This record gives sequence, C-alpha cells and structure tokens, in this order.
Amino acid sequence: MTDRVLAIDGGNSKTAVLLVDANGKVLAQVRGPGAPPQTVGMKRGLDVFEGLAREAAAQAGLSPDEPIATHTAAYLAGADLPREEEDLTRAITERGWSPSVVVGNDTFALLRSGTAAGVGVAVVCGAGINAVGVAADGRTHRFPALGPISGDWGGGGHLGEQALWLAVRAEDGRGRPTELLPALLQHYGESSILDVVEKLHFEEVRFDPHVLCPILFEVAAAGDAVAQTVVDRLIEEIVLLSTVSLRKLDLVNDAVDVVLGGGVMTGTGDTVLVPVREQVLRIAPAARVRVVDLPPVVGAALLGLDTIGAAPAAELRLRSAYDDHVPTSLNVAASG
Repeated sequence: MTDRVLAIDGGNSKTAVLLVDANGKVLAQVRGPGAPPQTVGMKRGLDVFEGLAREAAAQAGLSPDEPIATHTAAYLAGADLPREEEDLTRAITERGWSPSVVVGNDTFALLRSGTAAGVGVAVVCGAGINAVGVAADGRTHRFPALGPISGDWGGGGHLGEQALWLAVRAEDGRGRPTELLPALLQHYGESSILDVVEKLHFEEVRFDPHVLCPILFEVAAAGDAVAQTVVDRLIEEIVLLSTVSLRKLDLVNDAVDVVLGGGVMTGTGDTVLVPVREQVLRIAPAARVRVVDLPPVVGAALLGLDTIGAAPAAELRLRSAYDDHVPTSLNVAASG
C-alpha cells in the first residue's frame, strides 16, 4: 500500500478529515458536524469520523476493501487526559482505518501547524480554551482543560455566557450599565432581557452562547468599559496559559514560538493578539507570538507525516496547498 496519512481534526463544532500521501499531496478533504466522543458518546462520535473517513477514501479513489491509510493522526477536542487518549486510540484502532493510530489533543495539531518542528507553546481559544507546551527535548506541559473544575476560564461559549450575565445584571440593577444590554435585546428581538431569560429557561429559545461572543467583542470595541473587562480577562488568561507553559518548560529565555489559534483568536484580529504579544514578551522577550489560521487538520496531517518519516519536502508540498494561511515567519527546509 502506498503510504497515506488519515488526519482528523475533531472539534466541538465541526470535524475535518484530510487524506494525504507520503509526499504531502492532498488526496481528499471533507468536513462534517462536530462529534466529540466525550460529548456524544464513543460509538456515535466514531461513526461520524468513520463516515467522513470513508467519504475521503472514496474521493481519493480507494477501494472499499483496502485500508484507508498507513497511519491515522486524530487530534481531538476533549481528548484532554491520557486515559481519554488511550480509550480513543483503542477504539479507533478497532475500526481498522490504518495499521497505526495516534490520538492527541487538538492543541498539538495547532502547535504543529504553526511551527516547523512542533516545538513551542500553543493556546487555542475556540469553543473552549486550552494550551500545550512542547520542548525540543520532548518534554511537554499540559492543562487538564476540563472547564471550571480544572481552573479554566474562557472560550467562546464562556464569553457568550458572560455577555448575557452582564446584560441581565445591568437591567435588574445588580450590575453596571453596559451596551451589552441593548445589543443582546436587539439580537433576541425582545424589549426586556428578563423575557429572554424566561424563554431560555422554558427552552422556547435555543441558547447558543457562542453566537453572543462576537457581540461581546463588538460592544467592547465600541468603547463599552464593562464588555472590555471581559476581553481584558481573556487576554490575561491567554497570557497566563502561554507564560506558565514557558516557565514550566524553562523556555522563557529561548527564541520559541507561541502559537495562538481557534475561532475566537482568528476572529478578533489585533484586539487580543497585540496585548497578548506585549504581555508575553515582557516575560519571554525572545518569543515569537502570532496567530495561525492554518486549518488544524493540516497540523494533524503534519504530525502524521512526521510519524511515518516523510521527507521535509512533503511538509512543503502540503503547506503550499494552503499558502494563504502559512505564517510568513515559518521556515521549513526542504530536503530529500
């Protein structure tokens, strides 16, 4: 069988699958709904992954009775603890998509997508928030990323909840006046935020806090001090995740990459990036801090190519398919 990598980026809101050959050529790419096995259940989640993997195999012209790939590189939101990674590795291996399987948290894919060797620190702020650090000698630093019970703060859903919380308290007198109140009233088409709360309570209106997150940033950008406090708190959290990882791995004095990604990061431009960079550089002056919007599934594919021993030229070829997303400061040497 010609060496191929089946890369899976399993996020909370979507699943992306990429099939590439050992030379970095994209053979197929498909997208589907988010199906984190920890949320929807192992069988249902893997059924979604399998459907997309089989669709990719068909796009690539593979026979249904042959393995899809030599190696499966699955980097998934919610694969936060070693036990979860082990369970997922065993379950995916049983599906028979490839002889070898590696499962990891999606932050590793983000880090690899933004670096030439997967060394540095990556912070993802999308539906949730998480970070990982990897040193050149292989040492890693991670956070459990299980939400409030593991000390986490941030992510699009949490920020949206904060926006509603502040609007409610502004209307009932427990909080400071904020333009979040009229902004959310307009969003829901109501004249009172308490009417919104009642409809949410009785499930007459679907509560999707992620859609409120952009409103929070818009109101903050317009000069609202209350909304800005939430943005400032997010900036503080991203800086903490970055710098704690750098300190734990003794990288604060190194010229190391700090890669930021996820929908919240890529959707806010310099609003978050500029202050995060300034504050990280106070602690790690040689760090290179940037947002990377290369699709995370490409990072998963790069990790898969690393695993099968693909030549550096394969990385260049794969990245060239996404030229608009490649950071200008990222250098990958071609050889072989």
